[in-house]
Amino acid sequence: MTSELDSTSSSLSSNHSLPRRSVLAGAASLLAASALPASAAGADPQAGFSEHFVEANGVRLHYSIGGKGSPVVLLHGFAQTGHMWGPVLQPLAKRHTVIVPDLRGAGASDKPEKGYDKKNMAADIRALVTSLGFDKVSIVGHDIGLMVAYAYAAQFPQSTERIILMDAFLPGIGDWKSVWLLRDLWHFHFYGETPLALVKGRERTYLEHFWNDFAADRNHSVSEADRRIYAKAFAQPGGISAGFEYFKNFERDAADFAQLGATKLTMPMLVLTGEKAGGQFLIDQGKLVANDVKGVIVAGSGHWLIDEAPQVVVPAIVDFLG
Repeated sequence: MTSELDSTSSSLSSNHSLPRRSVLAGAASLLAASALPASAAGADPQAGFSEHFVEANGVRLHYSIGGKGSPVVLLHGFAQTGHMWGPVLQPLAKRHTVIVPDLRGAGASDKPEKGYDKKNMAADIRALVTSLGFDKVSIVGHDIGLMVAYAYAAQFPQSTERIILMDAFLPGIGDWKSVWLLRDLWHFHFYGETPLALVKGRERTYLEHFWNDFAADRNHSVSEADRRIYAKAFAQPGGISAGFEYFKNFERDAADFAQLGATKLTMPMLVLTGEKAGGQFLIDQGKLVANDVKGVIVAGSGHWLIDEAPQVVVPAIVDFLG
């Protein structure tokens, strides 16, 4: 792969898939940015994908792109980067142009001090999409990425074909504080000067908490190779402080989402959650903000859906997007 860089719920078993649906194909001109001979993502790009940077909404975003057909945007969450989507790239690329950014503050993207409310982060992604010559896209988000995906669909509903939300929650929707204030989710409130000093130089120790404790089985979670990639990414200057900002902005996100949620989404929505993680909660939230919701609880899985249950999650994503 070339590298071009500059500086209702149901349980699924592994042989179960969702009904296939078609998505209208579109054409677009891909506006490439400047290039370097190495991958900023920390791993070699997959065959048929190339890597780029773009100035979007005042921030320099790193993204990879590949495939051909109607566009799909994949948004990662905290403790990961766009690299997490590896298992689904080739299956999706057969019928879609697949766009995989590192969110503001993550991976090889810029890490500014501000701008981490999810409405603004969705504006980053909208600017990326339009820079590539696309208008209507399908959007998929995991963890923090699902909040950005929802903010995108709610702000740009006419430009959103389909949406997939994967295991976390939506601030400001329904009984969201019952999750936000859970004792075991202390990291939502762990930010500021002292937490930053405690984590600096110990980024992997901090991140191991997420990869281990939010998996159904810590020995069948994010792989060792991927942990090294993510730990290195978050050890970059500004990496952990940006991650803290994702959480610090939840109260602002809650106010924004409560307002956005007053108008229900009409595009099809798929909600995927882990049986040992979010369970029914996000599915119920999805039904509060959208009219056409399919909820799937992935049996036996924890939070890291695509790492813990790729044999279920990858076909579910591909079949839903068509």
